[in-house]
Amino acid sequence: MSSVGTSAALDRLVLSPCTEASGQMTLPGSKSISNRVLLLAALAQGQTRIHGLLDSDDTRVMLASLETLGLPLKRVSDTEVWVTGQAVFKNRQADLFLGNAGTAFRPLTAALALMGGNFRLSGVPRMHERPIGDLVDALRQLGADIQYESAQGYPPLKIAPAATTQMSLTRVKGSVSSQFLTALLMAAPLATARLGRPLVIEVEGELISKPYILITLNLMARFGVQVEREGWSRFTVPADSRYVSPGDITVEGDASSASYFMALGAIGGGPVTVHGVGADSIQGDISFAQTLEQMGAQIEWQAHSVTVSGPRVARGGRLRAFDKDFNLIPDAAMTAAALALYADGPCRLSNIGSWRVKETDRIHAMHTELVKLGAIVESGPDWLEITPPATPGHWRSAEIATYDDHRMAMCFSLAAFGPVPVTILDPSCVRKTFPDYFNVYSALVK
Repeated sequence: MSSVGTSAALDRLVLSPCTEASGQMTLPGSKSISNRVLLLAALAQGQTRIHGLLDSDDTRVMLASLETLGLPLKRVSDTEVWVTGQAVFKNRQADLFLGNAGTAFRPLTAALALMGGNFRLSGVPRMHERPIGDLVDALRQLGADIQYESAQGYPPLKIAPAATTQMSLTRVKGSVSSQFLTALLMAAPLATARLGRPLVIEVEGELISKPYILITLNLMARFGVQVEREGWSRFTVPADSRYVSPGDITVEGDASSASYFMALGAIGGGPVTVHGVGADSIQGDISFAQTLEQMGAQIEWQAHSVTVSGPRVARGGRLRAFDKDFNLIPDAAMTAAALALYADGPCRLSNIGSWRVKETDRIHAMHTELVKLGAIVESGPDWLEITPPATPGHWRSAEIATYDDHRMAMCFSLAAFGPVPVTILDPSCVRKTFPDYFNVYSALVK
């Protein structure tokens, strides 16, 4: 493989063909957990000492926003922050730029709309293309005053103090993003404090990405708020809910990021051991290991690590083709799409409609870039079907566009186990969740 260097300094990265992967790595903290914990700590009584925090673009915009809102933060290191909570933020007027961080934009919208004050929330152009109307509609049912600055249903948003209301029930659609429900749940104690009675949140239609809701509920419980759940359609936040700091909390490793390294073990022989997630993980994406088992990899579990071995595809080994519903693990599903290049037949990913409203339209992006490598690809509104290159001679060297999407860059690093060089354009986009990704990757492959 070419010299990787520091990914942030590169506008392209040429990956020479790799033949094997083995070794150990430790994951950075989970993005999903990091930004949830930061907001919960900000709303909680007492000081929370957060360990293992992800140091990335998405967490930096959340930290910067909390500081702008007047939260006392002590940055002990890049991965340790102490947050002193405020039930109501000190600064009640602010203009917040949130980049392309959905895990910051959606929850902050809900919290600020129910807290009261005058705020403007904006982001990069792609964030202004990501729908938020379902969340805004749900918050308006609770009296929130939120206006669209430009296109209806999309950021930027202007928030004014909420109207007085006695509404204790709101409904939100579940089919576009689970982050809308997460945002409502985390902000709910602000509403119950005002109402003096429980808040009920009902989900309309099918709720996608359910494991991410379990992360939210687990973390709310660690901060003292127990949510009653009736299936996946009705959630009740008790009247006396208030967040109380647990004191110290450690962010576990990012299970979505783990998928790339587990995949390396599955196609590069292995063993590759990933530290930071394991059998005790609260993240649904750890179940990607089961997908790898179905494809023929061998998995060994420990409480906080997982080890993966598999065929050496560069020497003719193949993974088993799959036809799988990925509704529960849409982020890790992207890794499966890249692994389809090494399957023994066509692979189908279904129920991935949420890809359309992520950092880019991931169905379109994955379709386009896989074709460049020689795969035959078909796609629809919520599915993708990939037929791998029939022979080594059908592979094509390609420049892979990453669409300012960190997961595109990381997924297509796996294409280096084909017989031709692969160039990753704008590899520095991995800074969103894993700034050091390509250096860690290079230490495991040869």
